[in-house]
Formats: sequence, C-alpha cells, structure tokens
Amino acid sequence: MTRPILAILYDFDSTLATMDMQNFSFIPSLGLTPKEFWELTGEFAKETGCERTLSYLYTMVRETKKRGIKMTREYLNEMGKNIEYMKGVEGWFERINKYGESKGIKVEHYLISSGNKEIVEGCSIYKYFKRVYGCEFLFDSESGEPLWPKFAVNYTQKTQYFYRVSKGAFDAADDVKINEKTPVKRVPYTNIVYIGDGMTDIPAMVIAKNSGGTSIAVYSNGNKEKVLPIYQEERVSHIAPADYSEGSKLDLLMHLMIDKVSLSESFKGIKERE
Repeated sequence: MTRPILAILYDFDSTLATMDMQNFSFIPSLGLTPKEFWELTGEFAKETGCERTLSYLYTMVRETKKRGIKMTREYLNEMGKNIEYMKGVEGWFERINKYGESKGIKVEHYLISSGNKEIVEGCSIYKYFKRVYGCEFLFDSESGEPLWPKFAVNYTQKTQYFYRVSKGAFDAADDVKINEKTPVKRVPYTNIVYIGDGMTDIPAMVIAKNSGGTSIAVYSNGNKEKVLPIYQEERVSHIAPADYSEGSKLDLLMHLMIDKVSLSESFKGIKERE
C-alpha cells in the first residue's frame, strides 16, 4: 500500500542557512565582502535593466574571470561546505522523517531557492532533498566554465514548483506535464507545507495557503517584526522562530501537519468502509 505523502518545500537563504549561501565562501574567495558583491550586483541591474537574479549570476561570472578563477561546478560545490545553518537544521530531516514514519506518512523535502544549485550540492544537507530547484549554470564540456544560465529562479518563479511537486512533474524543463490537468495529484495541495523567511517567498507562501496547504514564515535573532505584517495580512498560515531543534515551535508545527495528514487518511479509510 502506498503511503500518503507530506511534501515540505523550503527556501534556503535565511530560512535554512543563516544568510545568503554565497556569503560564506564564494564571495570571500573573490576578496570581496558580501556588501561589496551585492552592491556590484545591484549596480549592474540598475545600469542594464537586467533582472536581479540574472544580474547576480552575471556578476559571479564577471568577478571570477577578473581574478582568473575558474568557476567550475566542482569549484562551486566546494563553496557549499562551510555553510552555517539555523539552529537544529542538520538533525531536522531525519527526525521529521522518523516521526512521519511513525504515523504512516512519507515525508519528502524539496528545496526551492534563488541561490546556486551547484553550491547547495556541496552542502551537508543536500542528500535529504528529493529535488533541489535553484539557479544553475550550463557548463562548457571542455573548459568546465559557465556558458549560460541554465535555470534562474526568482521569487515569482518559485510558485510553479508548488504545482510541480503536487503533480510529480519534477523535470523543470518539462512545460507539458506541469500544465496538464491532473485529476489525481501525487501530493494533494493540503499535504504541502512551504517554509520561507519573508518578502521573496510571499508569492509561494500565498499559493500554498490559499490552495489549502500550509505556509510558515520563519525569522531569526528575534526579528519577528520582519514577518509579523505578512501574518497579520493573512498571507501566511503561521510564523515561527527559525529554530529546527526538537521541541521548538517549528518542530511542533510540523508534527501537527503530519498528524493532520494521518487523521485525514484515517477518516478517508473509515468512509470507504461504510
């Protein structure tokens, strides 16, 4: 018998990691501070009218070339090894999976980030995600260096992955299956949770909440005021500290989500037997 699925979709920067993933190793490898790098990105976007996400990808290429750094996939993978996570993150996935199993629920984890997928591939929690959607480069087969952006994920583009996960249309290059009408969803909307940290996640969090799923806005260092307005405006289901430790509010909320799916399946089974 196939177990029901609870899908948890996560942002990365300031949600699972304590800050932007490029800040830990990539930007310091350029001899720049995060402030300097992001200012360069902003200046390029303003001067050219280039979309902000594409602007930072271009700035990565430009600044590494200036310094004679060969920005291969392997190089970017290395940049993911020193990422610092929010409290409890590294023990979160196995613990939540185990609780799901105890309730007869299969928990799946998905990452949807505007950061670099290649950096995430090098981090310690990469192995826990069923799929990672993020910005990617197309690398030259001979030099190993970027030729072109392969994928770019900005805050509005994040919304499509709610439907991809629900339908099981995992291939981000597949524009057919994602748009097909699917009477039976692999993961019902009600069984999807989106966790993000604020403004750039609002479209995805609103989609989750308004579709019958759950959205959670997390905040760190007591910065509750950052997410309180979007909760008061009823654009998210819950707000919680970005603490993934056992017994934390986020941990308890996720247990409730799993319990809810489990109870729903139990009631469904009762009705089928009547």
